[in-house]
Amino acid sequence: APWRCYKKEKKESLFRSNSCLCFAVFRVVPERFPDFGVCIYEEILFIYFRCETCSQEEAKYRCPRCMKYSCSLLCVKKHKLALSCNGVRDKTAFVSINEFTDLNLLSDYRFLEDVGRAADAAARRLTMHNPTPKKLLYGLRNKARKCEIDLRTLPVGFTKRRENSTTFNCKKFYWHLKLVFPHSHAEYTLKGVPDDKTLADILKPYIDPVESDPVVCQRLKIYTTSPQSDVQILMKIENRKQNSVRYNELDAKRSLLDNLKGKVIIEYPTLFVVLKTLKNDMVILGQGKYLFISCFAILRYFS
Repeated sequence: APWRCYKKEKKESLFRSNSCLCFAVFRVVPERFPDFGVCIYEEILFIYFRCETCSQEEAKYRCPRCMKYSCSLLCVKKHKLALSCNGVRDKTAFVSINEFTDLNLLSDYRFLEDVGRAADAAARRLTMHNPTPKKLLYGLRNKARKCEIDLRTLPVGFTKRRENSTTFNCKKFYWHLKLVFPHSHAEYTLKGVPDDKTLADILKPYIDPVESDPVVCQRLKIYTTSPQSDVQILMKIENRKQNSVRYNELDAKRSLLDNLKGKVIIEYPTLFVVLKTLKNDMVILGQGKYLFISCFAILRYFS
């Protein structure tokens, strides 16, 4: 039997929403089954997304980061300003296991490859990090050991290694020092601090209501308005487990060198300035909520 001509049937507006418009088109497939002598119809689905910025035009672009649709460069810029979006895909964004696909696996694999290439490039370009010569670091650690300080350095490429500007000259350490004020969410970095300077003198430009800088005084107002007796200086004890972090309390009247004796320092000291009257999560060594009893005391008690 000869072929019959079928007119194309078009059904529009199958469903509409604020974000997309869907069309369905039926077309004749030029294929004939010998046993049945019929033609096959194929349904093609077209989905047009609206611009999510102006909600008027058809979308032409999609942001790789927030997955928002836009119709023009103007709408792209508007959505970046409104959502504080930089338009760069977040390769480390969380994806649930139910939504994890082969594309996500491939993306993670390529991300690890990029990290490996960056690490290899950083290791090859040592001059970019301006590392301290090994002999100078060895001499610095030896001088610290003579002062009863266990100074440890990190490999090239670490942030603290690049930041550290500690030197030793004329029988004296000039420390790179970081001050952290948790109650004001402020941090300050000091360079060339002599080891014979007391902690009270080091903190004067920051928490003293008279000698401190007006801008710094305003930011650290909670410290400058508190009595000096409430100020507590702490330093984290290194090489402890994550669930048992403890801090050493330092004496503000003693020098920096005396406070650092017998302690482990990784690159440079970091001092935490807190107030006794305000609650904080820093547990001082020997003042935790757990009581540790030696085995000898237990045996003696039960004998």
